[in-house]
Amino acid sequence: MDLLNSLIATAARFLPTLGTIAAVVAVLVLVDWVLKRRWKDDPDAQFRFQLIMLALTFAGLLSIILTLPVSNETRGQLLSLIGILLSAAIALSSTTFIGNVMAGIMLKAVKSARPGDFITVAELTGRITEMDLLHTEVQTEFRDLVTVPNLYMVTQPMQVVRSSGTIITAEVSLGYDVSHNDVSQILCEAAAQSGLKDGFVHVRQLGDFSITYRVAGLLEDVKSLISARSRLRTAVLDSLHAAGIEIVSPNFMNTRALGDEKLFIPQPTLKAAVEEVTQAEDVAFDKAEEASSAEEIRKSIELVDAEIAALKEQKTDTAAAAVDKLTARKERLIQQLKNAEEQLKD
Repeated sequence: MDLLNSLIATAARFLPTLGTIAAVVAVLVLVDWVLKRRWKDDPDAQFRFQLIMLALTFAGLLSIILTLPVSNETRGQLLSLIGILLSAAIALSSTTFIGNVMAGIMLKAVKSARPGDFITVAELTGRITEMDLLHTEVQTEFRDLVTVPNLYMVTQPMQVVRSSGTIITAEVSLGYDVSHNDVSQILCEAAAQSGLKDGFVHVRQLGDFSITYRVAGLLEDVKSLISARSRLRTAVLDSLHAAGIEIVSPNFMNTRALGDEKLFIPQPTLKAAVEEVTQAEDVAFDKAEEASSAEEIRKSIELVDAEIAALKEQKTDTAAAAVDKLTARKERLIQQLKNAEEQLKD
């Protein structure tokens, strides 16, 4: 009987703690469900959601400690221990975990890059597929997914290709016996043939045996960045050969004697050039393209919301009809966004 009373007394002492644990778990589950449902169409939801859940979990842990059936002195020691451990964790991991969290917030606040953008960080080049609180996922031109810590992203120079267009370049070395005026004209024509706008040519270097030229032009469709570089080099090669200009170092004559009439130009072929049907970007950046599409749909939803808010202030019949149309359009965009996010997860 005494043992039973002792067990009941012990259980009664732990009832507040058990109740607090149940309440904390219930609150975390409820908040998780509410926030995911409320922010399912918000591109910034993942960052805010993780921060809120982290804060609530820490607050719940403190609440459980405060309800433990121990003396005030022991409770104070536990809280002091947690404070010491938290301080040590922050001090030891400030360059890793906390640093990545702060860097992730910085990247999201600055908005220098978005999912779908071409970026170059140090020696890594590719398109962004995901931007999380701790890391950024980049898909390379070989279709591989590379996870980069956010701290590395903010401590290294990051080059972002502008969506409005970028400059594509190619370099070639030619001998001093070729007029630079002719070379400039031919290379500008090659840039135009490859689909670039506003082509121009620079003389990069006057070497001992050759001149280094750089041809460049504006590429408006940045999604075909890799293919555009290849098209420009191909156009340069074909244009110089068509003009009878050799692309060969003069040192080559010192190691292999050839006649003056010998030209290093491929012989004409009867086979028609095979048209490139599949671009490299279509295969390499499939996930990045899906992420870019989802990001564009989110932007469209934001614009529709702004138009609806402006029309509601007018309070006219015409504005009300326009609001109904925009609301229907928003619903379609939300459905498209759901489909795009499901494809991205798959």
